[in-house]
Amino acid sequence: MQLVAQLVKESIPNYLSSLPIPDTIGGWFRLGIKDWAALIPPTALLAGVGYMSYMSFCPKAWEGCCRSKKSGAINPQILKSSDKVVDSIDIEDISEKAVFCRCWRSKNWPYCDGSHNAHNKSEGDNVGPLIVTKKK
Repeated sequence: MQLVAQLVKESIPNYLSSLPIPDTIGGWFRLGIKDWAALIPPTALLAGVGYMSYMSFCPKAWEGCCRSKKSGAINPQILKSSDKVVDSIDIEDISEKAVFCRCWRSKNWPYCDGSHNAHNKSEGDNVGPLIVTKKK
């Protein structure tokens, strides 16, 4: 605890008072290279704290930062000209088993062709197909 007290009461104030911060706007133009170099660490620290605060308190900031740059649409290609994609399959048309796509990436829509494997790997997702079986 003594170390923290010394840091807060003595070290930080001494460091800040030694920084070459001018009293006037014109004083900024008279700073030398060494003076500007001395201002880099506290400026970087303030920028980092500001950025972390922004990322913490602005949820919209994460949307552009960490998510993929795709449009956000679940369905990337299937029947995009329709307002809503609805498929109907008669249960009588299923022989024993049918495997339906739930990732919207199948080239054999509405049946699964395994496209979810590549999607899961690239996006860190865990989607799989819907398997419908017919009892005998």
